[in-house]
Amino acid sequence: MFQDIDPQRIVYAPDRDAPREDDYVLFTRDSRVLLQIEDGSLVLPTFGEMRPALQDKTDGLVYLFSLDDRAFFLSLDQTDEARDYRYRNIYSVRSVRPAGLAFACATAFHVGRWYGHNRYCGQCSGVLERRRGERAVQCPQCGVVEYPAVAPVVIVGVRDGEDILLTKYAGRDYKNYALIAGFVEPGETLEGAIAREVMEEVGLEVANVRYYKSQPWAFSQSILMGFFADLQGARTVALDSDELSEAVWVARSELPAEESRMSLTWDMIAAFRKREI
Repeated sequence: MFQDIDPQRIVYAPDRDAPREDDYVLFTRDSRVLLQIEDGSLVLPTFGEMRPALQDKTDGLVYLFSLDDRAFFLSLDQTDEARDYRYRNIYSVRSVRPAGLAFACATAFHVGRWYGHNRYCGQCSGVLERRRGERAVQCPQCGVVEYPAVAPVVIVGVRDGEDILLTKYAGRDYKNYALIAGFVEPGETLEGAIAREVMEEVGLEVANVRYYKSQPWAFSQSILMGFFADLQGARTVALDSDELSEAVWVARSELPAEESRMSLTWDMIAAFRKREI
């Protein structure tokens, strides 16, 4: 899947000093990131390349993490497109190479967006300051401490023997098949979220919930948790047309052409197709 970048790994080293010439600098604008994609290869701007735009200043850079021995920094200041770098939607990194750099870029976007949304205290409106030694911000006036938010999401493959329920979203750009999914509500267990989402979206009951695997999904600042569950009771679908445009039972032998197993959804569909679960 997208996060499978072994033997590379992302490490947070809070004592990392000023950026080196070959360290990466992330510039964001709304949901877009300044980068270059050429022939399926990803290139990110380095501190050395962006010195003129930054005017040699590093006080506007925030250390995010390191990939092997190269650090990622976020620029709190925007810059114009330059050379071959363009602001692109963050989703564009999903299928480019090298895989480690693509995953790190998405993760940097997640953390960087959190920093961008947490400049001021929600309790007293004070200017938040970065805490030393950990990834957090604190208000010097009232003492509130904020840590990066990760939203929990459940994905469930509802099974009925040799069939699995596939869905399509309503009103979204993504038009391919998916599985039932949704955010976990405050005070709700994962099992409770599964039962609620399945009932709300397709009017079905499930039982025998089994955990499959998880995936960090930076694009929605989420951690996705995949489960399989068995249909309990009638299999007649009552579609929530506000959420879904389609929900169909598909036999294992008739599943649509497999997408990349980069996403947890399609990893689960492929696992069902190949009888891996």
